[in-house]
Amino acid sequence: MHNGEKKSSNIFAVEHRIATEDRWQRNNHRSGILWFTGLSGAGKTTLALELERQLHLKGYQIYVLDGDNIRGGLNSDLGFSPEDRIENIRRIGEVATLFADAGFIVIAAFISPYRQDRRLARKILPSRFHEVYLNSELKTCEKRDPKGLYRKARLGEIPDFTGVSAPYEAPENPELVINTNDQPVANCLARLIDYAEREFGVPSALTGVA
Repeated sequence: MHNGEKKSSNIFAVEHRIATEDRWQRNNHRSGILWFTGLSGAGKTTLALELERQLHLKGYQIYVLDGDNIRGGLNSDLGFSPEDRIENIRRIGEVATLFADAGFIVIAAFISPYRQDRRLARKILPSRFHEVYLNSELKTCEKRDPKGLYRKARLGEIPDFTGVSAPYEAPENPELVINTNDQPVANCLARLIDYAEREFGVPSALTGVA
């Protein structure tokens, strides 16, 4: 569905018999999407995996959707052209919403370089979508280059590489900005944990606590 046109017809959505609030009460937390965006090397995967581990230890139902993992399976048919990037984010947004509907906190860790694509992802589940901008300068990300991708991009071996031969559009109004340029991982993680616990804690109306 690269052009946004639905090809399926005679589709009837199934209404679940378990309310979202009932899932929250069972899990003892609300569900939603933490959408990590930033340049390659900004720390998305590192922070996503550590946040997942820490919140899991605290009893949260949580799962990370990571760019390389998704592109290795579900989106293995997509490249990095603007059109394929749009479809990549659309599919991820739909999958993340399914996880959130099942009661999970989803950490979606993707470069997702275009504002319009991130807006489309937000529209799928607007009330529970949290855009988290991991802000790091290009020169810092390029110096880290954990996968050697910037070096290959500079040599012309990787076309359409964000920050080198393709643009990155920084969020204009994200729910949270984490400066990963010069902040230790522990400091960044502490802010993420604080935000997640504040945003996904179960409302007193569901727990019966006044």
